[in-house]
This record gives sequence, structure tokens and C-alpha cells, in this order.
Amino acid sequence: MTKKRFSLIIVPHCAKRFKTITLSQRTVKALLAVSVFCFLLLVVFIVDYFSMNVTRSKYKSLLKEATEQGQLLADYENSVRKLRQTIKDYESYTKKLSVMAGLTSPEVMEEMGIGGGPTEGMDVQAIPAVPPSAQGVTLQDAKELAQKAEDIGNDLNVLTSYFEMQAVKLAFTPTIWPTIGWVSSPFTYRLDPFTGQKTFHYGIDIATNFGNPVVATADGIVLSIGVDKMAGKNIVLSHGSGVTTHYLHLSKALVRGGQKIKRGDVIGLVGKTGKALGPHLHYEVRVNNRPKNPYDYILEE
Repeated sequence: MTKKRFSLIIVPHCAKRFKTITLSQRTVKALLAVSVFCFLLLVVFIVDYFSMNVTRSKYKSLLKEATEQGQLLADYENSVRKLRQTIKDYESYTKKLSVMAGLTSPEVMEEMGIGGGPTEGMDVQAIPAVPPSAQGVTLQDAKELAQKAEDIGNDLNVLTSYFEMQAVKLAFTPTIWPTIGWVSSPFTYRLDPFTGQKTFHYGIDIATNFGNPVVATADGIVLSIGVDKMAGKNIVLSHGSGVTTHYLHLSKALVRGGQKIKRGDVIGLVGKTGKALGPHLHYEVRVNNRPKNPYDYILEE
């Protein structure tokens, strides 16, 4: 039986002769198999190439996202560490304010939350102020910071209330000069200018010009306005807690009884009424009607 053969005739465009290539059936089948295999290999390569491109694109996206997340986490840890230091500074500042305010009793300190809980049997030096970088900032660290911030907030609320109370108390404490002038007679023993005898002077005399304004040295209420042959025209202000201030030898009173007064309000004018050799203001501070040295209250230079 004759074997089947396939002839491939090649005719050149400009040549007169043509060329014939004869292939056996087995050779043709082999060439077809190789062609199919090469085609399938090419298809697999193309599919794999595009798959790798998609994978490579996803990898780049994930890598970028991971880098951004890592940077965000590093910024977060850095912020938390800074917050930890800030809270530590505020805690120290709060304790200093507590000492300044005199809130040092154990009961008050416990109420304010200073101390952070029991420390019995605890190695304080073993507790790191900042967590190691290898561990990073944990959720527990954030919870502890939040709790400590809340404790400091409570501390500051107590201190604010305390200093507000002190501000109110200071407002009702006589702390300024009642008029401009110079002290001609202090709070001490002296020779009475009228009798020549040694007596105690229960206030300070401020020599100044006639008609100069006299101001209230603290917030209060006008307790009385009177006229006396010794004190002349005088005003008494009540500042609460048994504290009163007395202004003597006035030429004129500019307030009325029961009137509320603020520190610095003009309440009268300097005069020389009553037992006075010249224009001056006799000024007294009394606590429960006991004379006190006004110098001990005046904060101005």
C-alpha cells in the first residue's frame, strides 16, 4: 500500500522556478501536534502573564496600603507616647497645685484621685514610663491613659472649685490702700497729739489732700454711716467672716447704708472732721471687732 504524502509547492513571486516540499503523513501529524502544543503553550503563557499582572497590581496595592497602615500605626504610637508624657506633666502640675492649695490631707488626696491606686508590693521602678517599641501601644495602654486623664480631670475640677472659693474669699479681704498719700501714724503706740500721753493707735493715718477719693479695700456691704465728735464722718464696711473696715475723718460719704460695694469703689472723700489736726484718713481693719494691723492685709507696694 502506498504511503500518503503531502506536497507543499512554493512559487516565488519573481522566480520562474517553483519549489516543492514533500512531507509524509507522519511528519505532517508531528508538525500539527507541535503547532497545537506551541499554541496551547502560548495561550497558557498569555493567561499566566495577565494573571501575574493582576497579582502584581494587587500586591503593589496591598504593599502600599500596608506601608500607609504601618506609618499610621507609627504616628499613632508616637502620638500616644506624647500624650502619655503630657498627662504625666499635667499630673505633676496638678500635684504641685494641690500642695500650693494646701490640699495635702490623705482624705482630700484620695478624693482627688492622686496616687493611682494601691502600690503595696509593687516594684515601681520596674514599670516603664513608655512601652517598649517592640511591643508597641496596646489597647490596655490606651485604656490606662484614658483613666489617668479622667483622674486628672477630676483633680483639676476639685482644684478649680478650691481656687474659686479662694478667689471669692480674696475678693472680700481688704488688700489695697484706701487712698493715695503717706502714712503719718502707723499701727503702734504713739504720743497722742492732743493729750501728749502714750496711747495705742488702732489703725493707720494716711495724710493726703483734702477731698481725695477714699475707696473700699474689698467687696462688702455698707454697715453704717455715722458722725462722731472723735471719728468725725465715718463709714464702716462689712466683708463677712467678722471682717470690717473703718474709714474715719471723712469730709463726705458717697454711699448709703446697706449698699453693696466692690473693691475699688469710691465710698467717700478725705476730710478733717472729728478729732483731726489736718486732712487725713484714719483706716482700720477689725476681725470680730478686734483691731488688726492693716499692713498685714495690704498686698500693694
